Amino acid sequence: MQQPVLSIRNLKTYFSGRDADVRAVDGVDIDIDAGQIVCIVGESGSGKSMTSLSVMGLVPRPKGKIVDGQVWFDGLDLLTLSERQISDIRGQDISMIFQEPMTSLNPVLTIGDQLVEVLRRHRKTPKKEALEKATEMLQFVGVARASEIIRSYPHQLSGGMRQRVMIAMAMICEPKLLIADEPTTALDVTIQAQVLELMRRMRDEFGTSIMMITHDLGVVAEMADRVVVMYAGQVVENGSGDQVFSTPLHPYTRALLASVPSVDEEKKTLYSIPGTVPNAARFPEGCRFADRCEYAQASCREAMPDLRELQEGHFVRCGLI
Repeated sequence: MQQPVLSIRNLKTYFSGRDADVRAVDGVDIDIDAGQIVCIVGESGSGKSMTSLSVMGLVPRPKGKIVDGQVWFDGLDLLTLSERQISDIRGQDISMIFQEPMTSLNPVLTIGDQLVEVLRRHRKTPKKEALEKATEMLQFVGVARASEIIRSYPHQLSGGMRQRVMIAMAMICEPKLLIADEPTTALDVTIQAQVLELMRRMRDEFGTSIMMITHDLGVVAEMADRVVVMYAGQVVENGSGDQVFSTPLHPYTRALLASVPSVDEEKKTLYSIPGTVPNAARFPEGCRFADRCEYAQASCREAMPDLRELQEGHFVRCGLI
């Protein structure tokens, strides 16, 4: 059986708080196979982005710390590597597209300089050859006038163009895994569709696996081979795109889907999930969704349910199912 490209086991990332540790990621298990697109969804504060930063070795220090777990990639547990070793992998074998390209690109360097830097850092490519490769990659991601844009600075480009540059930078070393954190946030729907199509093309042409973090269930329905639903630092449901959308099992997943507007139904009021995500420094003993769940019983508040496989490849953390 083929090994996953990325295998996360019992990942726990905590932050030092005034009175108690903030458990941003609290025992997460995720597998991503070769050429697979896995979408991680959930409300703000559910631990999606912190999971991706933990994989990349970019947890904010000194307050943030990975306290337990394993992150297997290419036969290596990334959490056991030195900063130098993880830096060699980051950008070459695992790349990341951040949420806001304007703050991720260096404002005082040209687009070309930033693309060339990645190649020279990881591949020791001569500068002239690196510049040619950078121009080719910009053309591949759909940047018109690539030979001119390569001499431009980030502030001279539109938001959609900057996002394409970020994708080109992430893909220039043809990594095995691409992590995309809200890659279409703040883009208009036309540019959003183009960016998503570009990511699918990356998967098809380079065989790149993609971990996509998003709150947009429309994007998930369009892109995901597998869907991981996170709530309060934990995975509450994990299944194929078809399983999660056609037969959602966890009450939280059902509530997320119920809150999405539909063109087929006329509703005067959109459904919203009551309450808020619990404080990560004071999680309840039992199910963390119990206080917001319309099906919750007394037993739900007494013990934390395990993540169980109820159907082949379909996992859920709920004591009522």
